[in-house]
Amino acid sequence: MDRNASPQHPLPLLIVKVGGIFEALREQRGDFEHWIADGLGTEVLPLLVIDPRRGDTLPDPAEVSGVVVTGSHAMVSHREPWSETTAAWLARLVARDTPVLGICYGHQLLAHALDGEAGNHPRGAEVGTVTVTLDEAAANDALLGGLPAQFPANAVHWQSALRLPEGAVRLAGSTHEPVHAFRVGDNAWGLQFHPEFDADTMRGYIDMLADTLRAEGADPAALRERVAPTDAAAGLLGRFARIVEAHQGV
Repeated sequence: MDRNASPQHPLPLLIVKVGGIFEALREQRGDFEHWIADGLGTEVLPLLVIDPRRGDTLPDPAEVSGVVVTGSHAMVSHREPWSETTAAWLARLVARDTPVLGICYGHQLLAHALDGEAGNHPRGAEVGTVTVTLDEAAANDALLGGLPAQFPANAVHWQSALRLPEGAVRLAGSTHEPVHAFRVGDNAWGLQFHPEFDADTMRGYIDMLADTLRAEGADPAALRERVAPTDAAAGLLGRFARIVEAHQGV
């Protein structure tokens, strides 16, 4: 347990909001941080949302129990100042073994923060419900262990973790994306897919991106038809919260 925490006063679990969804969807369904908070389902850790894009101060790593970094419509390779600052902060968290979960942009940013590489996927976008296949290394992983060897997950990304940091363990991929999940150390994970997306959200994203997808040769109607429940992927948020709780001793 962190010296600044106690079972009666646990440190907050931080949601770092580095992007927002399309306004039309947000008005109907909320935003990344709301879905992530619902999925975490923690009753013992206080949740705190900060947004470094608007100048929120990233707290001292000793003052948080764990961190989830959201997705974003930004691109890690653009290296915006707020993103680079967040990357350096993530590296400090990993160095002190604080539990970290990066989702989509957060996945790529975690790789970049630890001297991996993020950039445009050479085969273009991956959008819709995809089949994620676990690597053998996932069998004993604290987050992914015990999941089916293959499971559906919702994805929407143009960039990827093109090169993992030294010592990182690849945990899962798809036919399109070689690295859908990786781990660094014992307690830091990146997930390229979106565990917080339900079927309605995924369909909404396909609808909002329909013109772009058609221009790139994809069929939005077919992608929409293939959207499916993603219960195994969704459960990873709760699993991560339990890891953070155990790490804090609460």
